[in-house]
Amino acid sequence: MAKCYDLPRLELEHIVGYSGISNGLHVHPDEQHLIYSLGVTVIIENIETKKQQTLMGHSGNVSCLTVSNSGKYIASGQAIHMGFKADIIIWDYKKKELYARLKLHKVKIEALAFSPNDNYLLSLGGQDDGSVVVWNVNTKNSICGERAQLKSAGNTMAVGYHESNENIFFTCGDRTLRVWDLDVENRKIKPVDVNMGQFNRICKCIQMKGDYLLCGTTTGDILGVNKDTKLLQFHGPGGPNIKKQKNFSCGVTALAHVFDKQMLVGSGAGEVALVTYSLNKKNEWVFEKKRSWLDQSSKDENVAVASIALRGKGHQFFVGMTNSQIYKFNFADFSCELIKTSHFKKVTDIAFPSRTNELFVTSQLGQIRFWLTAAGGKEILRHTIANMTCTSLALTEDGSMVYTAWDDGKIRGFCFAKGKNGLSLKPMFVINDAHSNGVTALACTSDGICIISGGGEGQVRLWNVSCGSNNDNATTSLIHNMMEHKGSVSAIKISKDDKSCVSSSHDGTTIIWDLQSKRRLQIVFANTLFKCVVFNREENQIVTSGTDRKLVYWDKKDGSRIRVLDGSESGSINAMDITEDGSIIATGGDDKILKLWNYDKGEVISVGLGHSGNIQRIKISPDNSSIVSVSDDGAILVWKFPRHLL
Repeated sequence: MAKCYDLPRLELEHIVGYSGISNGLHVHPDEQHLIYSLGVTVIIENIETKKQQTLMGHSGNVSCLTVSNSGKYIASGQAIHMGFKADIIIWDYKKKELYARLKLHKVKIEALAFSPNDNYLLSLGGQDDGSVVVWNVNTKNSICGERAQLKSAGNTMAVGYHESNENIFFTCGDRTLRVWDLDVENRKIKPVDVNMGQFNRICKCIQMKGDYLLCGTTTGDILGVNKDTKLLQFHGPGGPNIKKQKNFSCGVTALAHVFDKQMLVGSGAGEVALVTYSLNKKNEWVFEKKRSWLDQSSKDENVAVASIALRGKGHQFFVGMTNSQIYKFNFADFSCELIKTSHFKKVTDIAFPSRTNELFVTSQLGQIRFWLTAAGGKEILRHTIANMTCTSLALTEDGSMVYTAWDDGKIRGFCFAKGKNGLSLKPMFVINDAHSNGVTALACTSDGICIISGGGEGQVRLWNVSCGSNNDNATTSLIHNMMEHKGSVSAIKISKDDKSCVSSSHDGTTIIWDLQSKRRLQIVFANTLFKCVVFNREENQIVTSGTDRKLVYWDKKDGSRIRVLDGSESGSINAMDITEDGSIIATGGDDKILKLWNYDKGEVISVGLGHSGNIQRIKISPDNSSIVSVSDDGAILVWKFPRHLL
């Protein structure tokens, strides 16, 4: 097998995903592009056209992100395994390429900040590193570094630079708030600790505006420090001199100063508020919450505000949430629009209706989501069942009915219904106790009358579905129970004529079943945990793969091995799909690489590099125009199918 990095690359149509890291969403100074990260990838997206460009160079997930004031540079830091140094990459925005790779911090980069004129980059290491370092952007070398906090203090969590002075910056964290002076000639930095008096706070975010340094804390108040005297001037909204004002619930997680003594505040409870602060006639600082918005769609999910990014002078701003949603706000009336949403947990399955490539369905913890393929992966419908994981999906041929498998042992069927709020999923039936150890695999015949399910206990069961008019009053009944697998069933595929199916299992067996006689036609064995299986075009062969990293062709009639290929250099193969004409197989797994294989030659002909997490499922659209792959970090990647292979 040729080295993957030497093979032709698949072209990405778009990426559906957003990491939701703290201060990880930015608007470029040109006001036309959003900059955010997903796993190891930095994404630059046009706000109007949704066209994306990707920057790839990290070996670990991006942990922090910043943009220089001029817009010339983007800097991103990563988190890596214990014992290794974490990279900082400075990207050239115009060329969309790597400008410098900086290595000094251990394990994780906690925060980054550019100086006002882009001459210096400030970096903060995580709790395993604990140091702050100043880098010269022009020479690409470090100037100096120092321990970020006193030994008596906790971890430092955020950094900020002076608005206009290249030689002053700030750090804050657990019982630490410091103002630093940079001496470039002598290659030294000197800290001055802010006198907090009796206040004992953990600061999560920091920003300077005018005469004050503003810090958001985990107790939900905001500290105001005079930048010249380095003394605490005020705190609020709560406080001894301020009545009828409450601190922000679950702490302050994001700050953005808009105009003079006006700031946008994001909280750990998902609230975004416009807050003003000023001195009253009694010379007391007064905080007033002018406007407030709460993410009602996620109020039961403990979702926090991760980032607030201003567009231009603040007429619009963007809010990134920890559940991977991005909202666009108009400052004047605080109206908002959800412009980006994605999975924030492991994506467990994906399915296309067999008659259309215009939409696809995905599942994760507690959710089923429907997406438009061509509209940049726009979500059009969502159904939620709290605290349960949807493990597998199956759609009827016309896409009118959706069957879902869940880890609580139930199979749930849905159809579409139109209501006042638009299209929704209407429950058709629930099969209770379908499998004792959870339903792990699911498939249905083209007409949707028969469901085949696999469970964690190893049983394969056939169910009959009878629907009334308009899919109302659906009833289900168990047709047959096939008990030959001894381990969890990982995948089920049905033949085109609906007369046979194949099931793979973690017990090292794959079984071909006759659905008419309800008997085993053939069984194959291997020293592996089978993860996926497909039929070839003529359906006289099956292809399996799993933890042994092998791609194995089997004869359907006698169960003999026809061909064994090395499917991956590292990690199991978790996902597999085949084109309608049977000429191309797509595979993916723990190596995070999507591979297209020529079925007859057994050769890799193209690869897709872009996933940050282990690939869990792959589906080729019915018309072979695109390939959709999903991974355990919540990412959905839509690839263009190479036209020359059709």
